[in-house]
Amino acid sequence: MKNKSKLYLLAIPLFMWGSLSVAEDAKPVVPQTLLESMQMSKTMTNFRLRYENVDQDGYQQAPGNNNKKLDTAEGFNLRSLIGWQTAPFNNFSFAAQVIDVHQFSDNSNDRRSNLSESGKANYPNIVDPAYTDINQLFVDWTGIKNTKLRLGRQQLNLDNVRFIGDIGFRQDMQVFDGLSITNKSIPDTEIFAAHFDKVRQINTKLRDGNIDIINAKYRISPTESLIGYGYFIDVANLSQNNGNPAAVSTAAQGGNGLGASQDLVKTATTDASSKTFGLRLDGVHKISDDWKVLYTAEYAKQDDYKGGSSLIDAHYLRLGAGAMVDVWSLRIDHETLSSNNGKYAFQTPLGTNHLFQGWADVFLVTPRQGMEDTFITFAGSIQKAKLMAEYHVYKSDEKFQSIGKLSNNYGTELDASVAYPFTANITGKIEYAKFNEDDVYGTLKGAARKGDKDMFWITGMYTF
Repeated sequence: MKNKSKLYLLAIPLFMWGSLSVAEDAKPVVPQTLLESMQMSKTMTNFRLRYENVDQDGYQQAPGNNNKKLDTAEGFNLRSLIGWQTAPFNNFSFAAQVIDVHQFSDNSNDRRSNLSESGKANYPNIVDPAYTDINQLFVDWTGIKNTKLRLGRQQLNLDNVRFIGDIGFRQDMQVFDGLSITNKSIPDTEIFAAHFDKVRQINTKLRDGNIDIINAKYRISPTESLIGYGYFIDVANLSQNNGNPAAVSTAAQGGNGLGASQDLVKTATTDASSKTFGLRLDGVHKISDDWKVLYTAEYAKQDDYKGGSSLIDAHYLRLGAGAMVDVWSLRIDHETLSSNNGKYAFQTPLGTNHLFQGWADVFLVTPRQGMEDTFITFAGSIQKAKLMAEYHVYKSDEKFQSIGKLSNNYGTELDASVAYPFTANITGKIEYAKFNEDDVYGTLKGAARKGDKDMFWITGMYTF
């Protein structure tokens, strides 16, 4: 950790040097030397301070106390991202960024540093462990027309980040190690391909494996696109198997492990390697200067890959439509993550899952019985304040065991937020999420029970 701290401190004067140089010379000149390239660097720096509160009626399995309510969790931390990227010189550009997450309060289970602390398992999760390391370190090469190659550790967000994202909401982000290529040679078309051999997740664990990505986007108009993709994930465990890639668990994927006859159900826990192919149509279509139509249609199929469990066989479907009048919008969407007869459900292990199935993070991993999420989204702004609200109704694709019966009702959720830019550099945001349990997912003594959950965030961000 001491070496990481030294790296963090070293980045500060280097960043300041590059930033000051840009301020002194605002003319858009092409660098003639590597030194000029560094002096013309662009910042990759921001600071985010956040308070998070979680009140969860979940239950922990413990000897003699199977119905213990979780303690209220509080997280108060500061994320510092300090870095820069040089201006292109001889078709090369270099970028470096350091991350530091400092915890002022650790009354929560951060899924890393708190795991060994007595009593922390009694708290809900706030996955923002204290951490200092290199967040991004890459080189870009643009020696081929309309093409960019990026080698090294990098953030990545594709489409609506449903399948591939940096999980930027959390303080410790997800980053990938490897090579990516972006090509725009075909008119109105962008092709992205990548191979990564490591992924660092938000719990700061660095996972080894092979991740291959292909994503092709054709722009029908500036605001409408058709996208085809293939994602090949050859990694034994990406936290979707309760943290143990070798375990054969009846509560895998956050799932209810009892069938209708109370028999144990075999699950896809030993190897979750998968391949996913999909097609997405998404856009905003202008009707008039005031009216716009919003629409989304997407389908994907997921199967086993490179030794993955043969139970991996599921599909994804999203259909949605809405309207936008001036700055106000309203839409309704339905999203299905299907189940393979209650033994496996469609998973998105590399996606920014906080943005889907509600902000309360109850369904970051799809239960084995699958998900049917119908939700309404309302958004708009009053002067500078940006407002957003969602209401979700959650049902399972296959029925699950509840208390004395089979059910398909997980529950409902209300999410709301307001963001306000105080200055060009400082933004504040307040967010709230409330999940209400419907039928109990499992028995009262089962660790899989969802339980009512309230979450509250206050965030302040300063960006250079």
